[in-house]
Amino acid sequence: MNAVIAAVGVMLALSLCRVHVVVALIAGALVGGMLGGLGVNGTLAAFNQGLGGGAKVALSYALLGAFAVAIAKSGLAHALADKALRLVDSQHEGGGAVLKWGLIALLLLVAIASQNVLPIHIAFIPLLVPPLLYVMSRQQLDRRLIACVLTFGLVTPYMFLPVGFGSIFLNEILLANVAHAGVDVSGVSITQAMAIPALGMFCGLLVAVLFSYRGKRSYDLKKIEQAERVNVQYNPMSLLVAGVAIAAAFVVQLWLDSMIIGALAGFVIFSISGVVRWREADGLFTEGMKMMAMIGFIMIAAAGFAAVMEATGEVKALVNGAAELIGHNKALGALLMLLVGLLVTMGIGSSFSTVPIIAAIFVPLGLQLGFSPLAIVSIVGTAGALGDAGSPASDSTLGPTAGLNIDGQHNHIWDSVVPTFVHYNLPLLAFGWAAAMLL
Repeated sequence: MNAVIAAVGVMLALSLCRVHVVVALIAGALVGGMLGGLGVNGTLAAFNQGLGGGAKVALSYALLGAFAVAIAKSGLAHALADKALRLVDSQHEGGGAVLKWGLIALLLLVAIASQNVLPIHIAFIPLLVPPLLYVMSRQQLDRRLIACVLTFGLVTPYMFLPVGFGSIFLNEILLANVAHAGVDVSGVSITQAMAIPALGMFCGLLVAVLFSYRGKRSYDLKKIEQAERVNVQYNPMSLLVAGVAIAAAFVVQLWLDSMIIGALAGFVIFSISGVVRWREADGLFTEGMKMMAMIGFIMIAAAGFAAVMEATGEVKALVNGAAELIGHNKALGALLMLLVGLLVTMGIGSSFSTVPIIAAIFVPLGLQLGFSPLAIVSIVGTAGALGDAGSPASDSTLGPTAGLNIDGQHNHIWDSVVPTFVHYNLPLLAFGWAAAMLL
């Protein structure tokens, strides 16, 4: 069996059995390394060498957690939550639908903006979602629905709109790698190439919102009150300082391209202003880092897992094996290329890292099968994006979990990974295949 398939299979199987994702990633890496001929020592060496690749992201999220706790201390997000809560209390039975759809629309728009308008990715989730959990639970909103909404906003914009992170993925990674592999992309419209796959994501969102999770789901309000400061004192000055700190953090992040320095700058403003007292700063900083510790360790372990997969050389073997099976069948070729992309991205956890790996083989294969340049771009782009929404190690699922599980009532695998996999990867496979055949 191919080492990549075995490694991803072990990782997913253990995760579905509620084994912690970090343990599942390590076990999967060991299985893949052994089958790939690295041996125990070689596997561990590759894994350890790859750990550093996730350290920057882990530290960024840890500091972001501290910044989020400082914002919670200021009461800014809670002012919004209190306003929503008053609306809940004032509405008659059945009138909560407006607030429900308002919350869903707010989170969707902010998630989309985090990719294109103000590219901060998942940085907004620990700032905005935890204070709203109490309101969501009073409304009995299913958190699986919120996870699907957030993940849609984190993935679809960058794979369709060439702005912000979308510009990086579509222009600097997708088009650049396809061109490097030998396709003239001068006349290719990137939005046209990715429009049908993006439509698949939208259909998955509609199914999740209107059918799968439209029913009510009860949560323990006492657990939310214990985990999240429901009653926070705030005043116009603390809200003003919070606004300045958030603006400064975003400006610094965009200026220096560093989430670490941006979050640190925001926390320093809170400390200097007195909203966070000096004697409380150390405790709040530690509390925030603990809040984001899980996502950091998973990202570090995922980097080690990806390094082992690359060290085995089995990714190229997997792609080449798919090419041999395809022959001259365009329909089968498009399907297998998408499935290989799904497997690779599920293991690596990053569509940005998947495209350079698969483009070198898929582009010549697409030309051999007679696909147009537009169809080739669509296939490679969709194959890269596949799996990002449903991987246990992807920040597109880890981010929503970090915000929704602050009170321990949202399971990462069964409440974030499985719902997003079903509602996004399956439609993306179908619509990506259709795009390859139609373009």
